[in-house]
Amino acid sequence: MGKEFLQHIFEPFAQEKNDARSVYQGTGLGMAIVKRLVDQMGGEITVTSESGVGTTFVLTIPFEIAPEPSKLPETANVPESDIHGLHLMLVEDNDLNAEIAETLLTDQGAEVTTVHDGQQAVDLFKESPEGTFDLILMDIMMPVMDGLDATRAIRSLDRADAATIPIIAMKANAFKEDADKCMAAGMNAHLAKPLDMEKVKQTIQEQLHR
Repeated sequence: MGKEFLQHIFEPFAQEKNDARSVYQGTGLGMAIVKRLVDQMGGEITVTSESGVGTTFVLTIPFEIAPEPSKLPETANVPESDIHGLHLMLVEDNDLNAEIAETLLTDQGAEVTTVHDGQQAVDLFKESPEGTFDLILMDIMMPVMDGLDATRAIRSLDRADAATIPIIAMKANAFKEDADKCMAAGMNAHLAKPLDMEKVKQTIQEQLHR
């Protein structure tokens, strides 16, 4: 590029060659956009060029230098989102939803026992030895016994794990009053449907590490 054009290269619609025989056609906005972005980041862009030889652009953007690995914040107490080997009870009355959830959970390495209403969940928990289940994923709207009543029934059982096992609600709506009802019934957390598996794993680990 010529020296005269270099003085205008960052101006909108500037092109050194702009005739019908030019090989490369454009609007002349590219360098103006680049300059504006660099300015917004507090940086600087400079250019040197010689016709028939080549062009050099130098871009400088200020960034903070990351601390050395030894100075990084401690992360040892942050639980990893790993549910491999956990034994979960899944309480879901919708067959398709239950099949999808069970598949997603088992693909992550969890052992899943599925029941289809709140009464079955209470009965299974009562019949199983203490410590059989690490956590319960409980649907709310179910026939026979809903998730809230099932949670209250489990919490009232006279055994140590009845009071400590995490119970996570699964519900389609996200209204605050519904979440409050879940907590009042003895649940520990709630997940929105459809289930986001990363959120499911994160929530499970958060409850197990409390």
